[in-house]
Amino acid sequence: MQSLRHLLPSAGSLIVFEAAGRLSSFTAAGRELGMTQAAVSYAVRGLEDQLGTKLFERRHRQVLLTDAGARFLADVTLGLSHIRKSAEDLRARSGAAHVTLSASTAFTSFWMMPRLQQFRDDLPGIDLRLQTADRDVDLLAEGVPLGIRGGAATDWPDYELLPIAREEIYAVAGPTYIARYGLPASPAEITLHRLIHLEEPFRPAANWKEWFQSAGVNGAVANRGLQINDYVLVIQAVMEGQGIALGWRHLTDRLVASGLLVRVTGHVLRTGLDFHVAWPKNRELTESARKVRDWLASQA
Repeated sequence: MQSLRHLLPSAGSLIVFEAAGRLSSFTAAGRELGMTQAAVSYAVRGLEDQLGTKLFERRHRQVLLTDAGARFLADVTLGLSHIRKSAEDLRARSGAAHVTLSASTAFTSFWMMPRLQQFRDDLPGIDLRLQTADRDVDLLAEGVPLGIRGGAATDWPDYELLPIAREEIYAVAGPTYIARYGLPASPAEITLHRLIHLEEPFRPAANWKEWFQSAGVNGAVANRGLQINDYVLVIQAVMEGQGIALGWRHLTDRLVASGLLVRVTGHVLRTGLDFHVAWPKNRELTESARKVRDWLASQA
């Protein structure tokens, strides 16, 4: 009877195959794994030779899984995810406690970074790893225990949620802008100023029109102004005196308190939504992840 060592492909070739199959590209797989396209192609060819079947259809600038390849990819993905989860659990129990938190760049920059020293003081035995992404990743598929998610609970049926901040939005400007153009006395006056707009590409976000409507002002008369698709850059532009933008309270209160931003009028848009720390319903958190979750909630 042959041993498993001779029957099973190497872990390295399976990892290469999984990336190539998921991305439908040897080039993209190589980029993700830090390999050349030729090395990926060679590894896949070796795997096909070992299994005695074709896993990909090679086309111009594209590779497509064969039926056999698609079935094999499903099994390999499942197997690798189980191995990864088991390895993470073993590391957590062995004392090498690290916890990954997935969040937007804005949340990481303006909410988490100012609290990092407090986190280290409160949970010195946990290595927190911050993962930022343009869009909200699938925590279960990516093997990430915790994430920050905004919206209603019904928007996230596959997650357990613990609220950490209400969505409250006010207008902000930089001190240099106020010194040059003056402080608007009302929401209606803001329509006459240079506005900075967040053009959020992936996550739903309130906009100036909604904010003005909540203040009883026709937002259609407001100028389009500067449009930016990254909230960190929006706030940087505000601090540089480029105009007035919307400030999410949980992200900008500290900047207002420090004098880097100035609140413009007292009007606040309260959407009734929350920002939550989230974790998959069907995956038990490690003790370290539970501690991080509870710490995040304690900062609300």
